Amino acid sequence: MISKRASQFTSFIVMDVMAKVEELERRGEHIIHMEVGEPDFPTPKVIADEAIDALSRNKTRYTHALGLLELRQAICDFYQKEHGVTITPDQVLVSTGTSPVLLFAMLAMLDSGDEVIVSNPRYPCYQNFILAAGGAMKEIRTYPEEGFQYRPEDIKKNLSPRTKAILINSPCNPTGIVMTKDQLREIARFDGPYILSDEIYSGLSYDGKAHSILEFTDRAFVINGFSKLYAMTGWRLGYLIFPKAFSAVMQKIHQNFMISANGFIQWAGIAALTKAGDDVARMVQIYDERRRYMLARLKDMGFVIHVEPTGAFYVLADGRKFFTDSYREAFRITEEAKVGVTPGVDFGSGGEGFLRFSYATSMENITEGLNRLERYLKSKR
Repeated sequence: MISKRASQFTSFIVMDVMAKVEELERRGEHIIHMEVGEPDFPTPKVIADEAIDALSRNKTRYTHALGLLELRQAICDFYQKEHGVTITPDQVLVSTGTSPVLLFAMLAMLDSGDEVIVSNPRYPCYQNFILAAGGAMKEIRTYPEEGFQYRPEDIKKNLSPRTKAILINSPCNPTGIVMTKDQLREIARFDGPYILSDEIYSGLSYDGKAHSILEFTDRAFVINGFSKLYAMTGWRLGYLIFPKAFSAVMQKIHQNFMISANGFIQWAGIAALTKAGDDVARMVQIYDERRRYMLARLKDMGFVIHVEPTGAFYVLADGRKFFTDSYREAFRITEEAKVGVTPGVDFGSGGEGFLRFSYATSMENITEGLNRLERYLKSKR
């Protein structure tokens, strides 16, 4: 018998779209992928070379449960350099991607029935991590004309004695919006709950630098990793920064559930932080060119962009003039236009009427995909 908790997990709809894309591709169809948030760049050579070197040195054993001290120190140095904040290696947990550390943060914070405030729309998997840890999601609706940002007064109205955390994501999936210093400062002023900040797209910003919540409070858990910025999705390397009081419990959680992340991949992570700056700058410049092109084309087709995204590699476009059911429309576009897109409803009811487009693919693919989409829309008028 399937557990009651597991039966409550929601689907990650973009994976359903990908399954449909794969089905069509098996039939010989050529599909343009704009549904997935996976960099199309190869992992920088300097990172791969470090992994190969670590393998040649037999760096294939267990590491400390929190991760290699050298990598944790490199993460501390990185946050000092990028954000001017001081953290110590005993505040860092390295694991196999950001999804595990998000779950482990929930396990460390939440008792049964404790609440986490989450925006609507948001990354679809958040609610399932909260549920897995026995917590409850407290949704707060956000609005497109405000860049889907929290209104502090709405947070205040939803705080309760059971509120353990406020979850934020900047740069944001699915909107691409980057929170300002003032917005982060407003969130940090809530001194009861912890702030759980998903910063996996940090570094992918195109109009100034994104800020970390750690610049404004030390009552924060920060999720970050190497998948997006360094084109290392398949390497599965992420980390969690947490308040010092959680060091012992995070170590115990990781010992029991994961033991440690892969040793040789952790050495590659050090190279990413210390040697891949030029590669990252080149990728960011290309993403920005794609972003600008995609925004111009989508607007020209009639989509509404309420607030232009300046981070990550997504555009959440308002298509309510074309459709009312984003789920059905996304599958129609996939099957008829041969372009994979993500329905806005995947990100919560607040995303209905929107589609998310990823520009983590080549300009050639983006151009062809948007040409196909434009022809499709014209055929429906």
